[in-house]
Amino acid sequence: MEIPMGTQGCFSKSLLLSASILVLWMLQGSQAALHIQKIPEQPQKNQDLLLSVQGVPDTFQDFNWYLGEEMYGGTRLFTYIPGIQRPQRDGSAMGQRDIVGFPNGSMLLRRAQPTDSGTYQVAVTINSEWTMKAKTEVQVAEKNKELPSTHLPTNAGILAATIIGSLAAGALLISCIAYLLVTRNWKGQSHRYRVPRRPSPVSSHCLLKPRGFFHKSHHPAYTQSHQILELLG
Repeated sequence: MEIPMGTQGCFSKSLLLSASILVLWMLQGSQAALHIQKIPEQPQKNQDLLLSVQGVPDTFQDFNWYLGEEMYGGTRLFTYIPGIQRPQRDGSAMGQRDIVGFPNGSMLLRRAQPTDSGTYQVAVTINSEWTMKAKTEVQVAEKNKELPSTHLPTNAGILAATIIGSLAAGALLISCIAYLLVTRNWKGQSHRYRVPRRPSPVSSHCLLKPRGFFHKSHHPAYTQSHQILELLG
């Protein structure tokens, strides 16, 4: 029994379409199964960063790490081939970075710097027809930079201390001004109501001796009598 030519053409197209859908589904499934976990999630300057790859099959040919949006030789950090004496081979994008690869597809970036921030991608080659891929974004912060939530208690404490200190300084200043005003007013009143000075006591000699009193020896009559007596004597 012969199959008509038109039927053979439709069957071939359907088979090709089914194969294409199956390959696309396998590629999407391979990318979805591979996952990169950052440890820590928010690395800081000079801190080690581990990019742990999860979902890698037990057997694979090699894996490549890239730094950038595109995956090619210029963005390749290193290639890791398990089972050989020196499994890690650095790429052109490695530069001065200190990166160590592990047999499970993970990598460790030592003493990460802000310039290391970017898109990290890994491609795990299972065979010549199957490659699993995953990527993640890395942002390396400056050293000692904390999240805004960790600053809230510190800022609140500083603000409270500033307000209390300002109130205390204001109260002390007001107290000093009030003390000066009260002291000045008290001194003014004491000068205004000063008790008059009592007159100095007069001696009894001055009180008994009337004004204009002369001794009898100074009286003209007494002087003349005294002279006559001297002449007669």
